[in-house]
Amino acid sequence: MHHRPFRLTLAALLAGASLSASAHELYSDAERHLNANVEAVFGAFHSERSYAIARGQPGSTSWREGYIKYGLSADQALGSVGSLYGAFAMLSSATWGDGDAAGFSDGSERTSKIEDAYVGWKSGNLVPILGEDGIDLSFGKQMVAVGDGFLLQGDSLNVGHGLADGQFNRGGAYYLAARKSFDKTAVLRLGGNSGWRGDLMWLQSDNRAQANTELHVATLEHVADAGTVGLTYIGTTHVDEQYASPLQLERDGMKTYSLRGQGNAGVENLFLSGEYAKQDKPHTATEDAWYLEAGWTFADLPWQPNLSYRYSRFSEQYDTLFYGLGRGLGTWFQGEVAGNYAGPFNSNARVQKVGLTVSPTPTLNLGVMGFHFDTIDRSLGNVDGRELDIYAEWTLNDHLMIVPLVGLYQPDRSVEQGGTQLGNHHDNLYGQVVFVSTF
Repeated sequence: MHHRPFRLTLAALLAGASLSASAHELYSDAERHLNANVEAVFGAFHSERSYAIARGQPGSTSWREGYIKYGLSADQALGSVGSLYGAFAMLSSATWGDGDAAGFSDGSERTSKIEDAYVGWKSGNLVPILGEDGIDLSFGKQMVAVGDGFLLQGDSLNVGHGLADGQFNRGGAYYLAARKSFDKTAVLRLGGNSGWRGDLMWLQSDNRAQANTELHVATLEHVADAGTVGLTYIGTTHVDEQYASPLQLERDGMKTYSLRGQGNAGVENLFLSGEYAKQDKPHTATEDAWYLEAGWTFADLPWQPNLSYRYSRFSEQYDTLFYGLGRGLGTWFQGEVAGNYAGPFNSNARVQKVGLTVSPTPTLNLGVMGFHFDTIDRSLGNVDGRELDIYAEWTLNDHLMIVPLVGLYQPDRSVEQGGTQLGNHHDNLYGQVVFVSTF
């Protein structure tokens, strides 16, 4: 992800828009560059209801989250043998107030740690058959993603002090997913921006909420104007049993295979996307998950409305691995309340999503998302319900984006009836506003 011409900021992932990350150039000449990079994100949140994921008492919660990421990036040309690149960044994060509605955080989280520390080499025109920079080899602490985040979108689960007496704490900013880098990586990317390409990756998580899982990843893709078709293999090994849930214990020896596709199939204004993932577990039954999505942009109408529909299904013991926001709101945290606090968390569920976005101006997008959640095996808990989210993406300038959102979540069951909402199953009015700034 970070090897594209510009990096998508968190704002772009939250909002589905491309606020390009700017950088302050400290030094530049024909062969080398040195840049300072700063990304600051702050959010204020309120939920009328709480959820029995890690909370024990009903009632409303209000909290704030924020982080600032600051560091340096550089590259050095090596003439006919390509170029070197690298980055180092620190990240300071915190949560204030009551902590989030599910209780993953309690408002006391404060941490500053290294977020990025990696080096890499690109081949330039050394291997013409692979295209320019057709070999990209990197090592270190970095964010890695595959596809649109259905299986892998960084190591971005940011649990706070709310679980297990703080044993899983990563320092706050649970919703904002402040920390995304895998602790140790070796990544080999082969091929250019079109035609056949692939990746070989070794990734080591130091996230206790992910049981410090080790991953071996291979991808093969064909990229064309009409779309991208890809195969992915993920082998997970060496989980830390001290922190693993029963589901995560099955990762030691689990193999996940997926087939995915995304594009317009050569039809302007059409969007198609889908993925099927199968998991072979060492001690339990095979699990799977899949989705199909279609959208259409009415380009000739005022504000260019985009209407989309998606159906997704996740089997009863499907392991969601390292999913995340690959295409903005709704992927793959489905519903701002359901996807972050109430559940389902992309397991044991069928989810339908309808989305509509319009663009009144080049700097303002408005959107609405509707979700319907249907539990497959209700003996494991019942998170049936519906959610409606209305949001805006307002880009004030090259450095600042504001994303306000209001959601209405309607669970069918309270925790006493097998659901997760504490106190009752009445509607939950939820609100948030996120500010993102890059320099």
